[in-house]
Amino acid sequence: MYAFTFERATSVAEAAQLAASGAKVLAGGQTLLASMKQRLSQPEKLVDLSGIQELSGIRREGDALVIGAMTRHMDVAASAEVRAAIPALVDLAAHIGDRQVRAMGTLGGSVANNDPAACYPSAVLALGATVHTTQRKISADDFFQGMFTTALNDGELITAISFPVAKGAAYMKFVQPASRFALVGVFVAQTSSGVRVAVTGAGQGVFRHKGLESALNANFSVQSAAGVAIDASELNADIHATAAYRANLISVQAQRAVAKILG
Repeated sequence: MYAFTFERATSVAEAAQLAASGAKVLAGGQTLLASMKQRLSQPEKLVDLSGIQELSGIRREGDALVIGAMTRHMDVAASAEVRAAIPALVDLAAHIGDRQVRAMGTLGGSVANNDPAACYPSAVLALGATVHTTQRKISADDFFQGMFTTALNDGELITAISFPVAKGAAYMKFVQPASRFALVGVFVAQTSSGVRVAVTGAGQGVFRHKGLESALNANFSVQSAAGVAIDASELNADIHATAAYRANLISVQAQRAVAKILG
């Protein structure tokens, strides 16, 4: 490891000020610390958010579930309030990484990092969530902008995410065994504005699948999802799976998600 300064912020204002001055934000550290060990990231200053109590917690606000940015995956997975409102989020959080990752990883860290194979971005996008930051509120459709890229400005921190409670939702993930990331993950949600389908692990970032959405809005059934042709031309191909294989997984996981919602 190399030399750097470490600051532990005690308030959102202090953390935002340090971030604006160039400090790299440390949430759960599941991506940042690993990249630092490999010299892929070499920040001169870190600001730790773990001491800011107001960034953690889960609460219901009307028809939305608000989850603080520093809320750990294991806390979402164990939350009776989340299970009552959006059980698909409990299932998603319970299957992120392994026990150690779930004990340290945070909602805000996952969403801000926007790893193209992360699970939480698919829930944020499919549910039409709103990302609350130190500067504004950003809709899910405007937030994700490609691989490891979001609408966040330099120094702008996620404080919470509000998830509208859906009529029905399910997340199905085909796991890459070594990393436990999604080789392909599909989140299907029946929202107030219609069916939304978000895919992670298959492209250069999380994305909505318009073909599946159109078919399921017309007829919400497994057969309807099965009838959608999945274009593989812009999907990832690597040592783990071809683009064609990922296209097939999108179809299969979408069908399974619909079947789960239908019960």
